[in-house]
Amino acid sequence: MRFTKDHEWIELEGDVAVIGVTAYAAEQLGDVVFVETPEVGKQVKAGDNLAVVESVKAASDVYAPVSGEVVEANEALADAPETVNAAPEAAGWFAKLKLANPAELDQLMDRPAYEAYLQTL
Repeated sequence: MRFTKDHEWIELEGDVAVIGVTAYAAEQLGDVVFVETPEVGKQVKAGDNLAVVESVKAASDVYAPVSGEVVEANEALADAPETVNAAPEAAGWFAKLKLANPAELDQLMDRPAYEAYLQTL
């Protein structure tokens, strides 16, 4: 699993990357009440807006940590947005991307680096 400074995580399954927000992000958001996942087929570049999460506190964008094409969206979040809070780094994923450039993964933090980054916040 790799991480961004915007608190997204990405995990590779073959040539497809699963993307979600970290437990830290879910905690900062508070109770998630709505999730807008991307449409299948959407092309994104690293840093592009991928999804929207609304909580009782605020609405936040979820950014694509890498470039690629959305091949699946977690439509279960429409009926159960609280899954983002309950299992942010598992069932609360947002989208799956077919990677355009696997080398972009090298720009992301591993878990120890991300944990160290959290200590600076």
